[in-house]
This record gives sequence, C-alpha cells and structure tokens, in this order.
Amino acid sequence: MISMIQQPDAEMQLPAPRKPQAPDVIRRFPVIEGDPATLLAFVQAKLPEMKRTRLKQMLRHDQIALDGVPVTDALSPLDPGDEVAVNFTREFRIFRHRRLKLIYEDDDILVVEKGYGLLSMGNENFRPGTDMHGAPRETAYSIMRDYLKWKDPSAKLFIVHRLDRDTSGLMMFAKNVEAKETLQHNWNQMVLERKYVCVVEGCPEEPAGSVSSYLKENSKFEVFSLDKPEPGAKLAVTRYRTLRQGAGYSLEEVELDTGRKNQIRVHMKQLGTPIAGDQRYGGHSCPAHRLCLHAQTLRFVHPVTRRMMSFTTPIPSPFLKLVK
Repeated sequence: MISMIQQPDAEMQLPAPRKPQAPDVIRRFPVIEGDPATLLAFVQAKLPEMKRTRLKQMLRHDQIALDGVPVTDALSPLDPGDEVAVNFTREFRIFRHRRLKLIYEDDDILVVEKGYGLLSMGNENFRPGTDMHGAPRETAYSIMRDYLKWKDPSAKLFIVHRLDRDTSGLMMFAKNVEAKETLQHNWNQMVLERKYVCVVEGCPEEPAGSVSSYLKENSKFEVFSLDKPEPGAKLAVTRYRTLRQGAGYSLEEVELDTGRKNQIRVHMKQLGTPIAGDQRYGGHSCPAHRLCLHAQTLRFVHPVTRRMMSFTTPIPSPFLKLVK
C-alpha cells in the first residue's frame, strides 16, 4: 500500500519561523604575571563595571571559561599563560560525548582525546550519515563539527592529522584556514613531541632503542617494512622505551621521529613484540578487548599565537592491568 502525504488544511497554523540566534558576545583575557590568582577575583579586576553578584551568577550558568572549559568554582587557580573567556550572551556549551573528550579549544584549534573504535574522519569506505540500520554514524570530525555549528552555523573545521580507528588518544583540529595551512606546511617544525604508550606481547630484547625502516602499503591497505628504499616507500623512525613488564606483556613508551601510517604497529611487529590486540599486524586477541595503543602526549607551537602548547593524558587503565 502506498500512503499519501496529507497536505495541511488552509486553516492549520504552521509553526512560526525560528528566530535567528543572537550571536555570542565573548571577551577573552590572557592571564599575565601579577594578575589575581583566582578566577572570580581575576574577572572582577578585568570587568570592574560589573557587580560581583552578577559575575557569580554568570559563573553558575557556565558563562565563564578557563582555557576553553566552563568553570563554576570562583576560587579556581590561575597561572600566567591561561586564558579566561566571558560569554555575555549565553552559557558556553559543555561538550560531552562517550567516545570523545574535548581537552582544549580556542579561536584557532581544538585538541581532543579520541576513544578507540572511532574513526578520525570518513574515508572511501566509511562516510558520515547513517548505517544500514538507519543509526547515525559518527567520526571524531563529524562530532566536533556538529559541536562547533551549535555555536556558530558558519563554523569550519579542518583535519590536520589523524589517528587510526582503533588507536585512542590526543589529536588536533584546526578551526580556520590559516591555522590549518600553517600546521600542515610546517608540521615537522611545529609539532615538537608526539608520544604514545602501547602494550606489546612479550618484551623487546633491549629495554630501549629505535627502529628505522622504509614503509610501503600494498593493495590490501596493509603496511609492510623494507630495509632499503624503493618507489612508494617512506622512511620511518620509531623510538621506544620499556616502562613495565608483567604477565607476558610489556608497557612501552613510543616516540615518533616520522608520522607514517601504522608506523608503530609495523615496527612493534618487526621487533617481534606485536601490540596486544593487533591481529592485523601479528598480535593476538587480548584481555583488554582492544588495540592497546594510545597517543598520550602532544606538544606543539600554536599556529597563530606561537605559544608553546603541551597536553598529556593518563595511561589507559586496561593497559596497566595487563602488565600487573
């Protein structure tokens, strides 16, 4: 049976058009040496025309943010280099998502902690939209793009690097073309440190060392290692250090001198100690039920302000349980 779409009666009252959203009015104040050391006292000093009771009310309603995160504690400590923002229009949105955590935001960049199993962005085999069951499909990019558009429908978001779907940890987005191009054209000079932690099967023969080889991708999109360069192969250098051993596993700290696809996974396999849970590159299933690779530290020069930015996340608790 084909059902017909019923046309509205002439007398039926249609919903009123949605009023355009008032633009945010935000003022930002950098914290410098000699400024008040707590949040409310600092804001009072910067906005002497506003009553203390009004400022406290704005705190309660998430209209004051510290380094991009709404704060309600009047006594929150401040350090030189912090930034306090006040939204005079409405609350700052508190971003919450079970698979993605917002770590830092300003006018130019976003830093997030991505959960494992979440794609950084769509590709030729996976595009945002709905799956075969009609459920929404998400990527880290689509989640953060939607968050930005809640605040400003004209907002843009740009990928500057990515993590594998099953790798968790820190990644960065650009919010404008200037930041995107500056980062992409100067990535090796501006990104000063990228550290990962992983749990591997067994333990490397040496407690610390490096792996250097040429990586190339085959027609099945698998990356393999070569001793000598050949067309299509790129040099990759990985440094590692064993932090802890136990129960047949080792916890490794890994630092990249280059950023090639699947670099850590291939080089850990080359050492004879594949990453736990990495069945694609020589590993077996593991009690953590995931690929045990996490991007822990990201340190870089801000593409616009040129400030030094450094972010570190804790070692995932399942990693620590494996090496007890």
